[in-house]
Amino acid sequence: MSELPVSFTDIAAAARRIAGHVHWTPVLTSRRLDERFGCRLSFKCENLQRIGAFKARGAHNAVLALRPEAAAQGVVTHSSGNHAAALSLAAGTRGIPAFIVMPENAPAAKIDSVRRLGGRISFCAPTIAAREAAAAAIVAARGATLIHPYDDPLVIAGQGTAALELIEQAGPLDAILAPVGGGGLMGGSAVAARHLLPGVRVLATEPAQADDAYQSWRAGERLVGSAPDTIADGLRTTLGVNGFVLLRALLDDFATVSEAAIVEAMRLVWEVLKIVIEPSAAVPVAALIEGRFDLSGARVGIILSGGNVDLDRLPWQAG
Repeated sequence: MSELPVSFTDIAAAARRIAGHVHWTPVLTSRRLDERFGCRLSFKCENLQRIGAFKARGAHNAVLALRPEAAAQGVVTHSSGNHAAALSLAAGTRGIPAFIVMPENAPAAKIDSVRRLGGRISFCAPTIAAREAAAAAIVAARGATLIHPYDDPLVIAGQGTAALELIEQAGPLDAILAPVGGGGLMGGSAVAARHLLPGVRVLATEPAQADDAYQSWRAGERLVGSAPDTIADGLRTTLGVNGFVLLRALLDDFATVSEAAIVEAMRLVWEVLKIVIEPSAAVPVAALIEGRFDLSGARVGIILSGGNVDLDRLPWQAG
């Protein structure tokens, strides 16, 4: 896999680099869910990670890998979600500034989170072009290093440490599932899983209403889909260039799921595992509910990617 943008050596280095800065999150099991789905499930709880999502891994790896002279100039990104908070946290860990470009319609709770973690926010129009232009202007003006939300190889390597830990904690697995947005988590997980368990099935999942990665994987070329419309807001991101290369090379199968199944899966995990997950994290479980993969009798690892939820707007609440 030397030709790929991220190697297992990169992931192992990331694990050493971020140790002590992110949580070694627990793995949960459930006999009730095993019986329902006919397989042995191990849930990697990145919803219990710092800032409530796996994004803390990649952000810390990218920030901590910077040379001192580059770090002193700070880091910049454009994000309205978990990466904005994760980069703010990682920059604070190193004592450097984080310049965060956020769309002017970003949720107030996310804006507050970035500010609380020390991020310096600049607002822009709610388009990708505006976000990229604003971030580029900050790079030019301040000499800060751009840390892409999901396609930076150091970020992808950091995300891959979640799968590395899962395999160390759960032991040999027959399959590993994760959701796909920009492809960083799934791509990094695929690299780690393929190295540690050569015979493992690497399975990707995505909402049917935000399926650009699935369509790209099937077509063999990176496609830009139409505007996504899914409750899984963390997966509305366009598949990255490096993410596509990794998914195309390493995936065994890919499935999309319905919005109804995502909501059902989210509620099921809340009720049975007694933990809070967000819709994006529920997507792999939704694939089990809809029977998208044959996993009968298999040992299956699932990465629950995050747990940042607006508790006043839960999807099963009326109104």
